[in-house]
Amino acid sequence: MNDPLLLEPLDEPNQGLVAHVRPPGWANPVPAERYNLVVIGGGPAGLVAAAGAAGLGAKVALVERGLLGGDCLNVGCVPSKALLRAARAVADARAARGLGVELPAEVHVCFDRVMERLRRLRAQLAAHDSAERFRSLGVDVFFGAPRFSGRHELEVAGQRLRFRKALIATGTRPAWPEIPGLFSVGALTNENVFNLTELPRRWAVIGAGPVGCELAQAFARFGARVHLLHRDAHILPREDALAAAVVESALRRDGVQVFHHTRIVEVAARGRTKLVRLIHDGRTLDLEVDAVLVGAGRRPNVRDLDLHTAGVACDERDGIRVNDFLQTTNPDIYAAGDVCSRFRFTHAADALARLAVQNSLFLGRARASALTIPRCTYTDPEIAHVGVTEHEAAARGWAIRTFEHSLADVDRAVLDGETEGLVRLHVRGGSDRLVGATIVARHAGEMISQLTLALVAGLGMKTLARTIHPYPTQAEAIRKCADAYQRSRLTPWLRRVAERWLRWQRR
Repeated sequence: MNDPLLLEPLDEPNQGLVAHVRPPGWANPVPAERYNLVVIGGGPAGLVAAAGAAGLGAKVALVERGLLGGDCLNVGCVPSKALLRAARAVADARAARGLGVELPAEVHVCFDRVMERLRRLRAQLAAHDSAERFRSLGVDVFFGAPRFSGRHELEVAGQRLRFRKALIATGTRPAWPEIPGLFSVGALTNENVFNLTELPRRWAVIGAGPVGCELAQAFARFGARVHLLHRDAHILPREDALAAAVVESALRRDGVQVFHHTRIVEVAARGRTKLVRLIHDGRTLDLEVDAVLVGAGRRPNVRDLDLHTAGVACDERDGIRVNDFLQTTNPDIYAAGDVCSRFRFTHAADALARLAVQNSLFLGRARASALTIPRCTYTDPEIAHVGVTEHEAAARGWAIRTFEHSLADVDRAVLDGETEGLVRLHVRGGSDRLVGATIVARHAGEMISQLTLALVAGLGMKTLARTIHPYPTQAEAIRKCADAYQRSRLTPWLRRVAERWLRWQRR
């Protein structure tokens, strides 16, 4: 979101947000003679880099054309998770009778209050990303559209910033599929869907990645009729098919209608409704909906930066070209975050920004390829993953063994009524080395960190089997997978040896 005026409604919470991340009347400072580091983009990567470099004594300028906080704060992680929390409360209320708790038969959703809470919490969290905070850290904060005017020079709002090093962290924007009529009917993306104050009753959601799946489930739980349309064989195509199937089952139970292998022919306005024409299973279907949400990928924000002037190579699909040290084709300019990485997550942007500061300012040689980056999609249940999937292991020619445990056989999950899920651990053949893990559980995002630590530290299944988990917890499923690995090591020969030893002890 590049324009704060796109925030709607202009109520007290949104005015409070803007006061933090794009203060009205902000005066850009007088530029320093030369900066150690100029950071372009005030999203997660840019903010982490600017604060980290300034904390180490560097003279830093931070340039943002829109709102500080980037997509994460304004139109991504923060508002979406506030929305999902309300949707989860609706689902819990509807399921309460199964726990012996009697509630009114009808659960009434006050959507305007859900969205007011979202805006209020977003404004509250914005203080951490505020222009005033970064000025207090010693960062020169500039608002305006930046462009490179040389290999070591940047222009913004009529001023020139000279630098020794620069970091490009401009993020991404929603990708628009080439579907006739899609743009003209006023389709929504993550950049404006959180402006809603009334819930459209019928939805077409294009794309079954994390954004599409999370919001499709939320709107369905609020009572809307939702069609999830995508071209792949299963939702969440980056994930293992078995794990994605568990999530899809949950979406369908919540009322989401999922269309696989679907091609959208056109979108057209029909009075106050929208007509989505699609081809599914060889048949042409027309869906009448009130809103269309596009969640079909992202494109890097590289336009209008005049990167060629700075000698920085990029393209508008894959973003800025960097080496393993995050250097661009101009060795004094680095990039971090979504604009250059296939790991398009806030926590990845944070990690890459720290690496870029180390390498750019202190002659570091830290490699991006050495990072272990987990991911999580916040459906209910969540799906979290770290390391390689089965498909990726096969593509690398790796022999792996997979150990799986269903939450239906975990006491805490049974007691919670949350048996829809599993843990899958991938082990490199001929060793106990953990190389990948997938968790499907209500709190999979909290559970995956244990396995991320195991990967980072090079810990194997034997160590996981020795790790004691509190009882009862759903994370016991991890130990149960490790126990299954330990049992697999008990070969027939070892079993015969053990039996003979025990028989001898009974004499």
